[in-house]
Amino acid sequence: MADKSGQTFVMPKKSSLVAELFTTQEQRDDDRREKVLDIPLSEIDDFQAIMPDGSIAQHPFQVRNDEAMQSMVESVKAVGIQTPAIARQKEDGRYELISGHRRKMAATLAALKTMPLIVRELSRDEAVIAMVDANLQRETILPSEKAMSYKMKMEALKRQGERTDLTCSPLANKLSGVKSATLVGGQTGDSKDQVYRYIRLTELIPPILQMVDEGKIAFRPAVELSYLQKPEQASLVDTMQCEDATPSLAQSIKMKQFSQEHRLNEDVILSIMSEEKPNQKEQFKMPREKIIRYFPAGTPAQKIEETIIKALELYRKRERSRDMER
Repeated sequence: MADKSGQTFVMPKKSSLVAELFTTQEQRDDDRREKVLDIPLSEIDDFQAIMPDGSIAQHPFQVRNDEAMQSMVESVKAVGIQTPAIARQKEDGRYELISGHRRKMAATLAALKTMPLIVRELSRDEAVIAMVDANLQRETILPSEKAMSYKMKMEALKRQGERTDLTCSPLANKLSGVKSATLVGGQTGDSKDQVYRYIRLTELIPPILQMVDEGKIAFRPAVELSYLQKPEQASLVDTMQCEDATPSLAQSIKMKQFSQEHRLNEDVILSIMSEEKPNQKEQFKMPREKIIRYFPAGTPAQKIEETIIKALELYRKRERSRDMER
């Protein structure tokens, strides 16, 4: 709207004028304070983030129904949820969790109908950053969790105007002056180079990433393997299963080099994996199909090994007994 002088101005919203006229400053301050609300669980969604390619990224931190969760459920049944979760209200009126996913599962398992929430006005990018910062305070964080959360936070900072380059090498040698990676890793003490190494893990196919989480593949070899094409990674998984071995750092670097030269195939992977590692002890191997037929389906590998060892001990005792009778 323009006044007689031709200058434009914006009329205050009617609702804000009414609030100014008919409420006190104390009431207006109280309206701005965060309040704890009991929200039905049916109206609370787990966190999701939209990635640059348009895909939906689920909450990166796993919520496991383990012994600790069962203990939490018993506590919730006894005294309820004492610490409110943090959420934001979405455009459709539902609520999206930022922190408190374990509390939500515990409330669900305890058959509660509602849970306490603090609802904050946050944009999607602000919500991503808040979610990552809240969950990085956990005592135990899997490599896959840190990798995806770092990537999500970097993307959020990028959209907020911070310069990032998620395609750079893990050493970030082209990122002098870049502060996004430093901001991302600052809370956990990871350097910007380490942040980029973790983000590389998001390029691993699920079976290999799971092996990293389980400690079967070390972190640095995993970073090198992330440069392999997805079909090459799948071939590597098959080879690891057949050979019952995982690649060392040197072997992973060699596979990365062959991949970049477009010379990596199943035969090359097998050849590299068959190379003797430093200080590697000779191992006795037996084809799996010759063993598993003697055990019920689903018998754990450790149980099979223990049973075989006990059988060998009984065999040795029997042979010694025969030698004494001769």
